[in-house]
Order: sequence, then C-alpha cells, then structure tokens
Amino acid sequence: MELIQQTPDLSAYLASDEAIDHEHPRVRETAGLLAKEAEDTYAYARLAFEFVRDTIPHSQDSGDPRVTWRASDVLEQRTGICYAKAHALAALLRAEDIPTALCYQRFDVVHGLVAVRLDGAWHRQDPRGNKPGVDARFSLGREHLAFTPDRTAGEADYPELYAAPHPVVLDVLKAATDRPHLWRTLPAAL
Repeated sequence: MELIQQTPDLSAYLASDEAIDHEHPRVRETAGLLAKEAEDTYAYARLAFEFVRDTIPHSQDSGDPRVTWRASDVLEQRTGICYAKAHALAALLRAEDIPTALCYQRFDVVHGLVAVRLDGAWHRQDPRGNKPGVDARFSLGREHLAFTPDRTAGEADYPELYAAPHPVVLDVLKAATDRPHLWRTLPAAL
C-alpha cells in the first residue's frame, strides 16, 4: 500500500499540537531518558516504540476506565487506547526530530497507529500493546502491526498520513467520560 501524506510539508509531521504536545516537560523528560540509551536515530525510534507498547497498558486490556488523549497525559497516567498510545509515540518521536504521522485502519471500529519517516520512507508502527494473538513489533521492513485487515470482511487500511489526529478521533476521545462510554462511541469509519 502506498502511504499518502495529507500535508506535503514534512515539517508538519514534527509539529506540536494539543494532543501531540512534545514540548511538555513530561514528554521531554521521557524522550531525554530514552535518547540516553540510543546510539542512533533508528535505535531511539525502536526504544520509544517499545516503551509505549510495553510500559503503557492499553486501557481496554487492563480494564482501566480512564480516557487519555494528550501525549503528556498518556505518559503521566500510563494508560490509553490505541489512539492515545499513538499520540504518545508520535510526541516522543517528534521530540527527537523524527517526522511522525498518525494513520488508521478500519475494523469494527477505527484503529489508530503511527507512521515514522526513517531512511527516506514512511514505515507504519503499532504501539497498541501486545497480548495473546497480538505481536506488534518495530520494523522498517515488513510490517509487524497488531492487526491485518480482512478485505473480504470490509476491513481496510487507510493510506492517509495525518500530521494531527483525525478530528473524528480527537472529538470522540475528548467527549468520553470514561472508557466504557468511549467504547460505545468509537468511530466505525473516518
């Protein structure tokens, strides 16, 4: 699948916004700690991915009722669904000047992930968190995402790469009173 930048200017994929608040002290501190362990940009990107995937539980898997959507809140509260975890990973990567896009897949509901620009190309990564039947891994080669759409069932990959969270996704996150409420309002399509 060919990924399509919604914004031609690559600097848009380094910007800070209300959800990807990479200038926040919590994001900067976390990025700094990860950067100390990394010998290069690739290693940093892999470490940031693994940090979000492995140390921030997916709130549906853990049963956490809290809803986070801002990257700094995800890092502070250590919880979030796929969208929130994607915002946190995007913020950590952008904090170290790695262009990062938000992208989506459609299953029963829309699923969020990121694409990172390394080695002159976009590479999708899914920090949702592993569990039995889910084995997402950082890769610049063959994708190792949490889920693969079943096209015969109407599932799909959206090829668009967004510089900011899709407004439908952000609106649903911001309006949710708790995770059960969020689960009832997740978008089925973009």
